[in-house]
Amino acid sequence: MSESPIEIIGLRKEYGEFIAVDGLTLSIKKNSFTGLLGPNGAGKSTTLKMLTHLINATSGQALLNGVDVTKDPKRALSGVGTIVETPEFYGYMSPRKTMRYIGEIIGMSPESVSAQTEEILEEVHMTKWADEPLGTFSKGMRQRIALGQALLGDPNIVILDEPTSGLDPRGMAEVRETLKNIRNNKDLTILMSSHILHEVSDLCDRIALVNNGKLLVSDTIEAMESATGKRRMIAKTREVPDERMLALVAGLDNVVSAERLGNDIDLTLDMSKGDVRPQLYSDLDSLGIGIYSLFENESLEATYLSLIKESR
Repeated sequence: MSESPIEIIGLRKEYGEFIAVDGLTLSIKKNSFTGLLGPNGAGKSTTLKMLTHLINATSGQALLNGVDVTKDPKRALSGVGTIVETPEFYGYMSPRKTMRYIGEIIGMSPESVSAQTEEILEEVHMTKWADEPLGTFSKGMRQRIALGQALLGDPNIVILDEPTSGLDPRGMAEVRETLKNIRNNKDLTILMSSHILHEVSDLCDRIALVNNGKLLVSDTIEAMESATGKRRMIAKTREVPDERMLALVAGLDNVVSAERLGNDIDLTLDMSKGDVRPQLYSDLDSLGIGIYSLFENESLEATYLSLIKESR
């Protein structure tokens, strides 16, 4: 088995003069959980639709387990579970019957479907409702069933297109918890698109950042967070920060910027010369402006926004 079960090589999709995906090349490492991250309209869904043969690529290759999906889609997708676009189910069928129906479609034996169904329903926390009609379920519950059906047949690749899209906060939390459970208990390579930064940070160990149909960077979460050499910090003050206070903080060594964020100060620290945070703590204290707490903000967010801005 290749160390990169998913290989995208020069993939391009044109709609007339509009280029949705522009020569995208990306390797997804075996047993990784990779987040395909980017703003709305970045080309994420189009990429996954080409990867799962829902639409044809204009040019380029998409390989699943070494098989070109454009040339032999049936064989390429045989070891792949997917949720692309909003999954639809027959409302009168139960989760157990739905899994049996889908298992038959993909060529599983009744015995295998039965055994896997019980295991999967337990894994997605839906055993309690296994015989209830799907039409009575919330969207979050149906999405968990969709995740379950993607695991039928023991795929080694799972491809998910914004699996929490359209869910309320409770539904999003339930689906994310299910994905964590799947990630921890399955020998899988997972590729998931999302535009939600903290979702990718919470679930994934690798990120592929795209914008305007192009790959900007692909790396581990840790490497992404240190990519710009900057760190965002939040300083809490006893008084609402005014312009004088912001100017004092912005003037400190290694501080790139300082802006008001509600009743706090949002500052960006230059870490290119090493860890300068101890010096920052001392310098802030010497200002005497009533800062009583300092903590790190999402450094991944700073990297994300910087790279997206540079790609425009």
